[in-house]
Amino acid sequence: MKMKAIQFYSPLNIKYEEVEIKDPKDDEVQVKIMAALTCGTDVKTYRRGHPVLIKKIPSGFGHEFSGIITKVGKNVIGFKEGDRVVAANSAPCGECFFCKRGEYNLCEKLEFLNGAYAEYINIPKAIVKRNLLHISDSLSFDKAAFAEPLANVVHGVERTGIKAGQTVGVVGLGPIGLMFVKLAKLKGARVIAAGRNPLKLKLAKEFGGADEVIDLTKYQNPEKIFIDFSDGKKGLDVAVECVGLPEIWERMFTFVRRGGVVHLFGGCKSGTSVSIDTRRLHYDEIKVLSIFHHTPLYFREALKLIEEGSVPVEKLITETLPLSMTEEAIIKHMNGRALKILIKP
Repeated sequence: MKMKAIQFYSPLNIKYEEVEIKDPKDDEVQVKIMAALTCGTDVKTYRRGHPVLIKKIPSGFGHEFSGIITKVGKNVIGFKEGDRVVAANSAPCGECFFCKRGEYNLCEKLEFLNGAYAEYINIPKAIVKRNLLHISDSLSFDKAAFAEPLANVVHGVERTGIKAGQTVGVVGLGPIGLMFVKLAKLKGARVIAAGRNPLKLKLAKEFGGADEVIDLTKYQNPEKIFIDFSDGKKGLDVAVECVGLPEIWERMFTFVRRGGVVHLFGGCKSGTSVSIDTRRLHYDEIKVLSIFHHTPLYFREALKLIEEGSVPVEKLITETLPLSMTEEAIIKHMNGRALKILIKP
């Protein structure tokens, strides 16, 4: 039996073709994909490959999805055919050095799942065990597919310790940055959102509820703008970077007050480095953190936020396209003409 799927062959070379549908192993389940989403990580993979997600060539592609279970391995407990589910794109082993310390996102054997741009996908044992969740009949598949990207932001906001009364600046207004804006507002913070794309600047208000929006194409000195908007004009309590460029990482330190927090969330290209003013870092007690990925706890919290309607993720969907147009969707995302494109197999 065959299905339609997107296969990754090399950077800038993906194909829509027929592939064999493999039966799930004894500890796996098979899911018919009902909704999949484009993602910045998929864009990066499309452009230059990925050392972790692409393990062999050709490879499945895509990792944000939801669907219906169609087959269940004989050892699987708690799931049955017909269940509506959402799966994370990874799961920790639960046994390594980092897992024993509760640092599940740093798991030495973190198992990743790729292949959401397809009609069916098999969910491996580790994810079935720790990161496959039932979704209610009232929750759409489209919304449920946002659980994985939102989980990353829930993790970031919780670890940063954003709280009511703080002034938070978010630089970079892709889907992740916009979700940071929204969650910071839910925490009761005053939020200043900064970006360049008109569509994203508009959504910072309409989706995220930002108190102030800064169009960076109009300001040569955004430092002054952030400081002027901050409480007492001392600088931001928290500055969150969601771009992933070294030069932006460096500038984040100029936005925060003494004792402030710089959160470098956007991952930069491997091998890059940044320069930091050590006097500022030390004598002004600047706190720096950089949070990676998510954990089973934050994946569940993200799904809860979506189910209760606290984060209206559907507003981030720019358009819906069929599976056959996945490459067009990735290119639109890459060129800044879309936030999230919903792929319907």
